[in-house]
Amino acid sequence: MNRTDRLYALVEELRAVAPRPRSASWLAGRFEVSVRTVERDISALQQSGTPVYAEPGRTGGYCLDKSHTLPPVNFTPSEAVAMAVALHGLAGSPFHAAAATALRKLVAAMRADDAARARQLAERVRLVGRPAAAEMPRLLADALSVRRVLRIRYADKTGVDSVREIEPLAFVGMPAYWYLVAFCRLRRSVRVFRTDRIASVAVTAEEPPPRELRPGDLDVPGDAMSELSLA
Repeated sequence: MNRTDRLYALVEELRAVAPRPRSASWLAGRFEVSVRTVERDISALQQSGTPVYAEPGRTGGYCLDKSHTLPPVNFTPSEAVAMAVALHGLAGSPFHAAAATALRKLVAAMRADDAARARQLAERVRLVGRPAAAEMPRLLADALSVRRVLRIRYADKTGVDSVREIEPLAFVGMPAYWYLVAFCRLRRSVRVFRTDRIASVAVTAEEPPPRELRPGDLDVPGDAMSELSLA
């Protein structure tokens, strides 16, 4: 379990037993880490605004103030990722830190499976600078979350149309345009499609095979690209 997943799991564990405490040693055994790691994780949660406090004594430990936390909410993975993209646009503003804390709290309040799916989706979004505002059909916007092969009509840079079946892999947001990275069955390779050139999109019933997204699949300057984060 990586650190981000463990932080979310710690919150869920403390929420489940609140207001009763869990000792650092119990949590260390539960997550198969050292007591020192648990203490660092709790400190990170406290610094992010999560209401965790230490209860002293032989039967003490760490408690979550349940009255100041959200119950599981029905945020979808796509909605959480959308909030993270919006948060990226606040970089450099006085509200960025507060918005980041709010996002972490909302993700922590999601159901565990939805939060895991949201993190998987976020890993497939890359941003370069401040991405352009782009209108796109809902079927296209949901390309990563529906996990289906798409049939699109696409115009290349010369204006020539073609019909493609594609397996969506990632979105890349750039200052001028948004791009969909996908495995193109017509070209039998990973291609990058400018979303404003996609004239139509249809969702097929076919679920594509798992494909790893390699750094070389993203046809943008690597040093200028940042990964989307929900943490």
